[in-house]
Amino acid sequence: MKIAVVGTGYVGLVSGTCFAESGNYVTCVDIDAVKVEKMKNGFVPIYEPGLETLFERNTKQGRLHFTTDLASGIRDAKIIFLALPTPPGADGSADLSFVLKVAKDLSGIITDYKVIVDKSTVPVGTAEKVEVVLLEKLDHSLFDVVSNPEFLREGVAVEDFMKPDRVVVGTSSEKAKQIMSQLYEPFVRQGNPIIFMDERSAEMTKYAANSYLATRISFMNEIANLCERLGADVDMVRKGMGSDSRIGKRFLFPGVGYGGSCFPKDVQALAKSAQENEYDFKILKSVMMVNDLQKEILSNKILNYFGGELSGKTIGIWGLAFKPNTDDIREAPALTIISRLLHNGAKIKAYDPEAMENVKQVFGDKIEYCRHEYNTIEGVDALAIVTEWNEFRTPDFDKMKSLMKAPVIFDGRNIYDVKTVRDMGFYYDSIGR
Repeated sequence: MKIAVVGTGYVGLVSGTCFAESGNYVTCVDIDAVKVEKMKNGFVPIYEPGLETLFERNTKQGRLHFTTDLASGIRDAKIIFLALPTPPGADGSADLSFVLKVAKDLSGIITDYKVIVDKSTVPVGTAEKVEVVLLEKLDHSLFDVVSNPEFLREGVAVEDFMKPDRVVVGTSSEKAKQIMSQLYEPFVRQGNPIIFMDERSAEMTKYAANSYLATRISFMNEIANLCERLGADVDMVRKGMGSDSRIGKRFLFPGVGYGGSCFPKDVQALAKSAQENEYDFKILKSVMMVNDLQKEILSNKILNYFGGELSGKTIGIWGLAFKPNTDDIREAPALTIISRLLHNGAKIKAYDPEAMENVKQVFGDKIEYCRHEYNTIEGVDALAIVTEWNEFRTPDFDKMKSLMKAPVIFDGRNIYDVKTVRDMGFYYDSIGR
């Protein structure tokens, strides 16, 4: 099948590459000429485990192409995916200007039947808005608009795409349903479902799923904070809760708050949508408030330890990305933590396996970027662990003590055993333990 993917951000590039890997011919369209030229030359602009291998294989085999020309990119495609940014506006609502602009452009160049798929995370009712724009110049016989939300987890996105838990497709068209079934059949051969529903329900499903997961995270962060006051151990509480089949084990790990491209934006957009429809979504308001406060937990611990005075202190930071196995720093807790520590006079030495170039765009030379984790802690007054990369999980603690000015660790991800680390002579403070 011939496919066009408009937008080569995280979702668009992963989707296009994985569709090509299953034998489709995919053309990715982007307005950024420099980026497109780099991809034509084999450069993968995002870090995602496993993506580069598929990217190289499918470009070499002629199944994955890149262009800035929308007309040529979609000419032979049966399906056009819109994988465009929907950033939050000043009021928290999702900005649909990129999606609607491309829909308007498509209305002037489509000449035969296409399935136009909203792959971006969009508010309920967006498929109808796209349809209205297309109908300004096109007869309805030339297109169907489908909602097909993505459920990719950064760090395991390739695996999630190739073996999805489920595929959600919103369409009222039998013709579009058959085409989407044909497209996704190779990805669900193990029996996971393709769930067809109306367009509005599909759009809501994406927001509901992400908002619920964000709620679980904020709930556990609240439990962790209360555990510290009551002398309970949140790790034990988490295990006790997670063994209940009605609850399950996932998304019960406390930390320094959620970040990334999805949860913050999607929770905010759903809350705004509720407000616009005169519904007071109280839980989501609390989820956002808790998350904002949780991003300050680690810096509060550091400030309290040093008596509120960080002038002359050097803090090492392990982890800058919002989660492991990505270079994405959008809404990353590390940014909030570093900003607050700098504001209070600290010097920062930081290390992340993948995200440092992106962080340089934020802080420039205000912080020191280190070559590896041990270089980061040379002469520091304390270490803050912000992202739980695997390479941080089993360090040489003796080496750490010899390098650090003081053996002080603030662990925002609870990756070490409390007793073990303290018995080795460290001051060790974590979340909810």
